[in-house]
Amino acid sequence: MLIALLLAISLGIWFQSYRLFERAPRAQQIAMQVVSVVKLTRAALLYSDPARRRFLLLDLVQNEGIKVYPREKDDDFAAPTANPFLTQLVQQEIRGRLGEDTVIATTVNDIPGVWVSFEIEGDDYWVAISPERFERVPGIQWLWWSIAALMLSIIGAAFITARVNYPLKRLANAARQIGSGGDPPPLREQGASEVAQANRSFNQMVHDLRQLDDDRVVMLAGISHDLRTPLTRLRLETEMSPVDNVTRDAMIADIEQMDAIIGQFLNYARPGQEVVEPVDLSTLVQESVGVYAAHDDVRIHVRSNGPVMAMANRMEIQRILDNLVENARRYAKDEETGMAEVEISTRVEDKDALLVVADNGMGVPDEELSLLTRPFYRLDAARSEAKGAGLGMSIVNRILQRNGGRLVLANRPAPKSGLVVSAIFRRA
Repeated sequence: MLIALLLAISLGIWFQSYRLFERAPRAQQIAMQVVSVVKLTRAALLYSDPARRRFLLLDLVQNEGIKVYPREKDDDFAAPTANPFLTQLVQQEIRGRLGEDTVIATTVNDIPGVWVSFEIEGDDYWVAISPERFERVPGIQWLWWSIAALMLSIIGAAFITARVNYPLKRLANAARQIGSGGDPPPLREQGASEVAQANRSFNQMVHDLRQLDDDRVVMLAGISHDLRTPLTRLRLETEMSPVDNVTRDAMIADIEQMDAIIGQFLNYARPGQEVVEPVDLSTLVQESVGVYAAHDDVRIHVRSNGPVMAMANRMEIQRILDNLVENARRYAKDEETGMAEVEISTRVEDKDALLVVADNGMGVPDEELSLLTRPFYRLDAARSEAKGAGLGMSIVNRILQRNGGRLVLANRPAPKSGLVVSAIFRRA
């Protein structure tokens, strides 16, 4: 649009400049035509045979559109005002060549035309010239030619900008794939120097990120092996040690918690993007309810109106559901009953498939909802008794991003209380 505006302004300035520079030569050309017609007509009448003068005048009318009339004292004529041919410059040129006493008119006795007076041996005459002899390209044709030139220029500009923007569009698409956990192919390091340099830098960045992911996988594998092996030994030694049952159970619980935290670290740092496929969220929830019902401190309520197909990885959805239920089980227990009420629902909204987990806990302050997806962030004031590393929501958010979905957190509307977590997937 900016290029189109620039072209329109440039075309307007060019047209106005053409009119200004064309005015003087055009006026001189019209004046020369008028003067030539008047002089030739005067000479023809002056030197022609009087007997054949009538035929000469008739021939001028029929072939040249030139009429000659005697000028009478009572002729009613109108001086030029807004005539596009008889401008001030044209009149000055005509009088400069035919004499200052030359009369120029646009109508004589209500007959339109270009009228110029001249004299033959003391007698005054009018020469009436048809305006068609001086006809220029009409304004409407200039308008159509201008529109055509503007449209061609815009089409050319659109083609050029498309060629220029194409590598930038590819760069944007590749960056979007990187942001969603994808693995785009290398960009072509050709074209304009700035574009080639940008693609070269982007390819280097992608290579460095891949190398970083590979190093992270190796590091995490080493951490998992090096930490879980002694934890397993500790648990075995604890179970076989001659201590009372209470102490033994407490030590085993601590070891299990350490193992769970390591598992959370590994889940959060898991690289790559899983293969997505159509998954029925309703069926997956129904299959998981039995596992959650094994805990005596949580009660699950399921709401579903039929199949809800989502494009995602089945194992990833299972991990999301496990994290959300475990999060509600830990943080949303009733103080009197010690029971966590969890409602799991699935539904379809336009092009989205939703998995919603709601609890009846205390909820979260609205200003801190956006902070729940930060790694290691915990609400110490409301959940100081909870155990964990603060990675549950971060893991859910990262899994959703890998599957092309998004996470929405909100508090339940009054009079109820609790947290509502919506995992939104692409509808299959």
